[in-house]
Amino acid sequence: MRKTKMDAAALEVLRNALDATAEEMGAVLRRTSFSPNIKERMDASCAIFDKQAQLVAQAEHVPVHMGSMLNALGPTLKSIAPLAEGDVLIVNDPFIAGAHLPDILLVSSVFFREIHVGYVATRAHHSDIGGMEPGSMPGNSREIFQEGLIIPPVLLYRAGILQSDMEKIILSNVRTPDERRGDLNAQLASLKIGERRLVELCEKYGRHMLLEGFTELLDYAERRMRHQIEQFKPGVYRATDVLDNDGISSEPVRISVTLTVQSGQLLIDFEGTEKQRPGNINAVAPMTHSAVFFALKLATDSTIPANSGTFRPIEIRIPKGSVLNAQSPSAVCAGNTEMTQRVSDVVLKALADFLPERVPAASQGTMNLIGIGGRDPRSGQPYTYVETIGGGQGGRPMGAGQDGIQCNMTNTMNTPVEALEIAYPLRVERYELRDNSGGEGLHQGGSGLIRSIRVLDHEARISLISDRRLFSPYGIGGGAEGLVGRNYYVSASGVITELPGKITISLSNEETVVVETPGGGGWGKKNL
Repeated sequence: MRKTKMDAAALEVLRNALDATAEEMGAVLRRTSFSPNIKERMDASCAIFDKQAQLVAQAEHVPVHMGSMLNALGPTLKSIAPLAEGDVLIVNDPFIAGAHLPDILLVSSVFFREIHVGYVATRAHHSDIGGMEPGSMPGNSREIFQEGLIIPPVLLYRAGILQSDMEKIILSNVRTPDERRGDLNAQLASLKIGERRLVELCEKYGRHMLLEGFTELLDYAERRMRHQIEQFKPGVYRATDVLDNDGISSEPVRISVTLTVQSGQLLIDFEGTEKQRPGNINAVAPMTHSAVFFALKLATDSTIPANSGTFRPIEIRIPKGSVLNAQSPSAVCAGNTEMTQRVSDVVLKALADFLPERVPAASQGTMNLIGIGGRDPRSGQPYTYVETIGGGQGGRPMGAGQDGIQCNMTNTMNTPVEALEIAYPLRVERYELRDNSGGEGLHQGGSGLIRSIRVLDHEARISLISDRRLFSPYGIGGGAEGLVGRNYYVSASGVITELPGKITISLSNEETVVVETPGGGGWGKKNL
């Protein structure tokens, strides 16, 4: 371990300045974006990287975005010529950039007096990127080509000049081009503020101090995480869990993990996990890394900086061609929303064997994604609505789980009813807590939600990607399971039809889709 050169006070000042820069990038992105998915829900994330593409700072945005960028940015940058001043890279290819197609990543280099000092990046979930269904999150895709336009690492801006041909290709393949252009411009504005703030830090403290500070922050995070792991009880710990199905087959999807704690190191091995499936619940490896990192952060010390150094003491092994390390051209759109939730669940279950005082029961274990699209009768223009719906948080060692919130791998907000109804030909009929859906225990699991949306379009396509409809969120230490979720639709005449967790259907004017989300598991035995 290298010796520290910066004093603790200076390092803390720099750490907070970088965190504040990432947060400001996010604020600019949200305030200048066009789509409700970003400006209302903030389904986006911002981060700062050093010259070696190591993550040094990030805002507290969406965990599934941040962990994936941590391991994917380096390989992405190696696939293209070095970024010059004014260049902006754009990419969404999951097998390179490590997410799913709606998550578009923009990256730019930061230069101070013509010397490269690092990178700023923003990843945002766009409400449509083409493909077979509005919203680009079909419930039944079998290959990535059905999920939207694939953008390899290319330049959207070169030396500050928009590459209009590239923009035309992107906007010609989406259903809502004006909204997409607006959100891409918002991402660009976010990068610009990040660049400006890093240059200001160089001017205030000097370029050498900034670069040295990057290194010190990575080492500092490594030391603190290694100290945490050294407190773990040495041993081998195993856990398994399942997803309901993959959306094509009715067979459950098994996830297995083995944690080996030894000499200040942690090995996490997913041997025994199922091979990639025909449906779209497959995850690319950076997604799996993201879920593992979230679980470890939750179970250790929340004040440890979340950067590349944090995870140096951790080795992750993922079988190639498994549902956690899927290969092209697998369908992967639900790998972000569903598989990452189950990975965090299974890792936390294994951690609970030796950290019961830190680990909560299973939260709802799904993002309950709903996508609705069609043609707005008010304007005659296409629309695409995408949202993930909160649910019950698992009971925790310190108290009950929270009701109706985004859990684990997602940290987005909801789309307010008023904003949703203004933007789309939809009406929210119900939005309420799902009583008695949390598992009982010493600390009860949180309640799920009920969200009912009526279609005011002549014909709309509805995509649902959800899980925990068959297998309940688990309890910990004698706590009861949470209640499974439920999907159904109601015809204009009032007939109720049950729906599976993953499906795409058509609904007509005045028909209603209802999503009831799972409750969290209970923690500990309830006192009698």
